[in-house]
Amino acid sequence: MGARTGADYLEALKNMHPTIHLDGETITGDVAEHPAFAGVVKTYAELYDMQHDERTRDLTTYTEGGGRYGTSFMVPRSAEDLASRREAASAWARHSAGMLGRTGDYLNAALTALSQAQDWFADTDPAFGENARKYYEYARDNDVLTTHTLIPPQVNRSVAVNQQGDGQVSAHIVREDDNGIVVRGARMLATIAPFAEEVLVFPSTVLKGGPDDAKYSFAFAIQNDAPGLRYLCRKSLHSGGGAFNEPLASRFEEMDAVVIFDDVHVPWERVFMLGSPEKCNGFYNDTGATSLMTHQVVSRTTVKSEFYAGLLMEMADAIGIDQFPHIREDIASVLVAAEMGRSALRASEADGAINRYGFFQPRWASLNAARNWYPKVFQQFPAIVRKFGASGLMALPDEADVLGGQGADDVATYLQSRNLTGVDRVKLFRLAFDAAISSFAGRQTLYEYYFFGDPIRMASAFVDATDTEPLRQRVRDLLERTEDPVGEALQAHP
Repeated sequence: MGARTGADYLEALKNMHPTIHLDGETITGDVAEHPAFAGVVKTYAELYDMQHDERTRDLTTYTEGGGRYGTSFMVPRSAEDLASRREAASAWARHSAGMLGRTGDYLNAALTALSQAQDWFADTDPAFGENARKYYEYARDNDVLTTHTLIPPQVNRSVAVNQQGDGQVSAHIVREDDNGIVVRGARMLATIAPFAEEVLVFPSTVLKGGPDDAKYSFAFAIQNDAPGLRYLCRKSLHSGGGAFNEPLASRFEEMDAVVIFDDVHVPWERVFMLGSPEKCNGFYNDTGATSLMTHQVVSRTTVKSEFYAGLLMEMADAIGIDQFPHIREDIASVLVAAEMGRSALRASEADGAINRYGFFQPRWASLNAARNWYPKVFQQFPAIVRKFGASGLMALPDEADVLGGQGADDVATYLQSRNLTGVDRVKLFRLAFDAAISSFAGRQTLYEYYFFGDPIRMASAFVDATDTEPLRQRVRDLLERTEDPVGEALQAHP
């Protein structure tokens, strides 16, 4: 089939029956019809339709071997290929203002890298590398939407995974048979799980590497409605309002869930790694998967920065604060963030190189810097929106009062702005509310802050991954400088 349409995606969901626990209800029917998922599923379908729209088809798809596939499945062989992947990811991200963190291109990037790293898998079992390659081809050919789950539940972080709940809490292997493995326990955190088609159960990277961790060391894929698999969802952040009242939540509420494995059987052909804690800890970085995944993430977050910059400028213009120096300084900070994201992407592409597996890998240091920086700088964006809107964000009437209710005349008279009607001003500030104050906005700030894990651990890992010796050597050279600094500089950089 290759690149599919939104109708193809919706039809696939109708044929799946995952077990979903939400608000005291167990959902087993068509998730696309459920109020908690209908809006975001429609948005995901629109993304797939972009693969067939003449205006975006050449951005979001590529051709190979007579087939047309989603660009996120393209194996990059050059900087130009990375740029194509970036443009495709950015096109999808613009459709959601960067609010959708688990669109298919994110994990497609991981599958693309893993499919090329058969030599790495071969250290454990050549069959695992073959499984990864075949699964990538299956996902590409069927344009499958996947989610993933990585970490054990937060039971007791002071002890190892194998000691939490007598070792029974975190997902683990309970037995193997001729046909595959059987998994029991739970994992966090599967975003979009209710309306994905497949779950990638990838390694946790917090394994200690001892023999007790072997049964928690695995990577596999399983269909969303496999027997024994169920999802425990949080409460929806979309309260049922339409696009006027909840312009973001009504369209982009992705849902997060705990994944519970009740003796789920996984066929051998869907197993990518098993029983090797050390290899599992290197699953992402050693295969190049982290680089390709982060390339997609920075593409998305750059679009998100651009959205907040546009929102702030619209707000400032509407209420006549756009010429105040402190307001312009705040707008500049968000514009700078967008430019920094674009710069990191371009640097990662221009300075990328063919890796040991034969694909063109973006420069990791550029992307690693961006992923360490963005989770913290993003926290400022909703705060600036709140600052600009102030009390104007606190008394926004409902759509029914704005559009034709008895309060419509009051809206027109008292809620107009410098350049907007009362209706349009309320509409704009409703968007600002959903981007900075609502439960949806709160989840976005938390999501971005912990997207790649604990920022403190990430910062420490960034230092470890950086070759700091040349920088330190410059300091030592300065302390020992002779009377010929030009000659020393030329010697250091011939």
